[in-house]
Amino acid sequence: MRYRSLDASQIERTVERLAQRIEARFPGSGLAGVVRELLGIARRSSETAAWISRPQIGLRVAIGFLGLVMLVGLAVSLASLQVRMGPPTLPELAQGIDSAIGDVVYVALAAFFLFTIETRVKRRRALRAIHELRAVAHVIDMHQLTKDPEWVLARGSETGLVESRSMTLFELSRYLDYCSEALSLTGKVAALYVQPFDDPVALDAVSEVEQLTTGLSRKIWQKLTVLYAMPPVRLPAPAEAPPPSPALPATAAPSATPAPAAG
Repeated sequence: MRYRSLDASQIERTVERLAQRIEARFPGSGLAGVVRELLGIARRSSETAAWISRPQIGLRVAIGFLGLVMLVGLAVSLASLQVRMGPPTLPELAQGIDSAIGDVVYVALAAFFLFTIETRVKRRRALRAIHELRAVAHVIDMHQLTKDPEWVLARGSETGLVESRSMTLFELSRYLDYCSEALSLTGKVAALYVQPFDDPVALDAVSEVEQLTTGLSRKIWQKLTVLYAMPPVRLPAPAEAPPPSPALPATAAPSATPAPAAG
């Protein structure tokens, strides 16, 4: 059973390790802040999932009390009916059947509303947490949006409208890979909410988050494929200076003739 369910503590530890890796390589980056936010959500997810899996005793007691009141009211209504001996006429029979069908429908709708309150309350809380993770996935995608392989391929000139592009090929590949890991962990945290809660609406919401993170991660891996498939442009090497000419051999300077002695 160990590998048949998601462990919230292991997911939390993985998110924390990813945040530490990003901080170590890109200190103070926006991506590190987003992953730290994801870590906070992962820490709260275990509490939320535990709340969803627990039976809400107070709510169930209130629902049972309302159901009992409804049954008592129905019994009082039936007891107050005036029973007349003798065969009913056709209009009276039709009116009685119509009234009975209406009462059954109203009672069934009221019972359905009462007995699904707990599920709807849990669903609302799960959907709120899942929508929060969907927003986190879009924020992660925004951080990798301008991280283009052209940064390290140097095929054009800068426009000056984006931040300074100083990443190397290895740093850019690490940044994009961190974004892909963060998206994958976002989907895993979303799956924690429906692990103890078998609700079709919540399951569909988690499937949408997983499809979103998978699609965004696919775009990142397309960038990584381009990054490693296209070598960077090599700039021409500077022209070499001509070798120095060999030094000429030194010649003896002519000896100076002595000046004649003064008379």
